[in-house]
Amino acid sequence: MHRLFIAALRAGIAAAILVGLFGQIVVIPTTAADEVDRFPPYAPFATPYVTVAIVGVVCVQVALVAVWMLLAMVRRGAIFSPLAFRWVDIVIGSSVEATLLALGVAGHLFVADIPSPDDGMEELSALGAAITSVGVGAAFAMLTVIMRSLLRKATDLQTEIAAVV
Repeated sequence: MHRLFIAALRAGIAAAILVGLFGQIVVIPTTAADEVDRFPPYAPFATPYVTVAIVGVVCVQVALVAVWMLLAMVRRGAIFSPLAFRWVDIVIGSSVEATLLALGVAGHLFVADIPSPDDGMEELSALGAAITSVGVGAAFAMLTVIMRSLLRKATDLQTEIAAVV
């Protein structure tokens, strides 16, 4: 893989991690506080939802760090090694964790009686977003599992070819 391409991917990963950090420290807590100020009955839900949102961002950041490490392995030409599976497993685990968080939020939004300032559209929109997140997260986790199996086959083939040569 071309060095410039890897450098561009790493710059994007670093930017995404920094944006996530800004979101965890500033955006998520501030938005929750603004919503509670705008509609005080949201107050009991603010802390749990802020916590889930921050942990969800952490899951994305962990996956990005694992991808960073995989890019380093690609650059060194060592992607077909057992160490790569650990990083791929971290990506899978963090995506499953984020998906389970979204599933928990969707379940809570579905069964909880959350007050709404107008006609309940905010709650329906949040439920729709949570359900969509579950679907996207599950699809990503399954795709990554399939890609892991392809990496396993390629690693086995490379090991077999190295033994022959």
